[in-house]
Amino acid sequence: MARKSRIHYPGALYHVMLRGNDGADVFTEDEDRYRFFLLLQEGIERFGFRVHAFCLMSNHIHLALQVGEIPLSRIMQNLSFRYTQWFNWRTHKKGHLFQGRYKAILVEEDDYLLQLVAYLHLNPVRAGMTVSPSEYAWSSHRVYMGEVLIPWLSCVPTLSQLAKKIKPARRLFSDFVVSQQGLGHRKEFHGARSKDSRIFGEDNFLNEVLHRAEDLPLQRPDLRVTLEIVAKYFKYDVEDLRLPSQNQQISQMRAFAAWAILECSNATLTELGHWLSRDVSSLSSAVRRLREKAKFDVSLKRDMVALREQLVKFATLQA
Repeated sequence: MARKSRIHYPGALYHVMLRGNDGADVFTEDEDRYRFFLLLQEGIERFGFRVHAFCLMSNHIHLALQVGEIPLSRIMQNLSFRYTQWFNWRTHKKGHLFQGRYKAILVEEDDYLLQLVAYLHLNPVRAGMTVSPSEYAWSSHRVYMGEVLIPWLSCVPTLSQLAKKIKPARRLFSDFVVSQQGLGHRKEFHGARSKDSRIFGEDNFLNEVLHRAEDLPLQRPDLRVTLEIVAKYFKYDVEDLRLPSQNQQISQMRAFAAWAILECSNATLTELGHWLSRDVSSLSSAVRRLREKAKFDVSLKRDMVALREQLVKFATLQA
């Protein structure tokens, strides 16, 4: 059964989870975590979203993220792609860092934002890493307590639910987090115990959200996703596309990448040319030759059909 499409509307709040591929660590040095923070800040400036809370564990990430006009899928594609590039460069590795696509649960802001933030801050406590969330350096709890300053973190919407002034709000927030500590793992923040596994909230919220989602448009894959689909299909790594090699298979894969950009992506040949450090006219010529050859080459035509199906499937899932 196909996965249900993402639900997007301006102001939607999500519990976002990213996990390391096969349980592998996604942070091995503090430098990695600081780079992730930088990429989050740049994403906020570029895509206009808010981060209400975060918890960076060694092999997975939790975010309480609220979108603006730009859908979550585009935000997370950019974030995971850029961080993977950084991590692979620093560790001299290749390939996927994260396990499949991220998981995101749409959460009702009015009733559950405060609970979600506390739940994220308690993640190290539930994992037995600390006794108190204040002891863990890589969640946003210390920011909420005023012990650390992170300007891009949106604390006010949560704290203002407790008190108008910052000091009593922080004190009440600390008390609230302690009160939540005994609840343990809450399946509802992971998509369980709901009529729809994509959503956590009261029935009227769920019904309203599903009504909004009835006619979502397809979202064409961006540059990164398009290249990943093409490379995976031909059993290569994405970075192999950038090799100066004149290997016929890699050259043909680049031609397919350019073809896919023109046919099924929201990216442009200019973006692809910049990423590959290649002239746009040469990419356009490669597509033209590929299309001509496919008229007589059954194998090439079959590859085009199969790739198109995968790209369209992505658009359907990400709508």
